[in-house]
Amino acid sequence: MSANGERGSAPAEFVMVGGLLTVLVLSVLQLGLALHVRNTVIDAAAEGARYASLAGAGLEDGAERTRRLIATALGEGYPVEVRAGTADWQGVPVAEVTVTAPLPVLGLVGVERGLEVAGHAPMEDRRS
Repeated sequence: MSANGERGSAPAEFVMVGGLLTVLVLSVLQLGLALHVRNTVIDAAAEGARYASLAGAGLEDGAERTRRLIATALGEGYPVEVRAGTADWQGVPVAEVTVTAPLPVLGLVGVERGLEVAGHAPMEDRRS
């Protein structure tokens, strides 16, 4: 094959490889964002449960703290559903904060209710 037969293949290869690398980099960034959202929601649920378990606080206080932490980290408009309640874990009463949020697939837009996490903390003695 002559040198003229391959003429013009370098720009085509550059576009194909550039497109592939762009998709790869954006995929890694999206995975990082999804992990950030997941870790933020897990941490907020655990912190909300710890706050709700304190002797001077109530379950709704823990849920509100969870909402504030998520709003601070992910923005006011990020749709989350936060529920707080009590549960029994091996005979010990615990405060439980459950958070349901979208799992980001494209930016912060994603699968609705795709991420559900719960935080638990042992209840302090409220008799004093």
